[in-house]
Amino acid sequence: MQCETLLAVVDDDEDVRAALTRLIGSAGFAVESFASGGAFLRSVEDHKPACVVLDLHMPGMNGLDVQASLGATHAGLPVVVITGHDTPHSRARAAQLGAKAYLCKPVNDEALLAAIDAAIVGDSI
Repeated sequence: MQCETLLAVVDDDEDVRAALTRLIGSAGFAVESFASGGAFLRSVEDHKPACVVLDLHMPGMNGLDVQASLGATHAGLPVVVITGHDTPHSRARAAQLGAKAYLCKPVNDEALLAAIDAAIVGDSI
């Protein structure tokens, strides 16, 4: 089932994006990666991912803006937030916008994969 499940990775850091894509792909998921929130939002309708792994701090449209936009157009799409800049405000806002999980970088591989699995089946962690 996982090999047919598409996930999106949105992170402006090319190295992080590549590492996350490899990790998630090695777990049996199909992965599309995006360097910006805008690029992801322009393609979400065509790709229809089952879950989004979303960095918060990106130039231009940040992850919270992407989450807010998704809430207006794709409210049921699960989001797993990752960030290297954890703040109480970011954590609270991500939760308010419906994030299924909020993980701090560097992200533990097992924790990320568990968060993705939980998000896809509809659980929050």
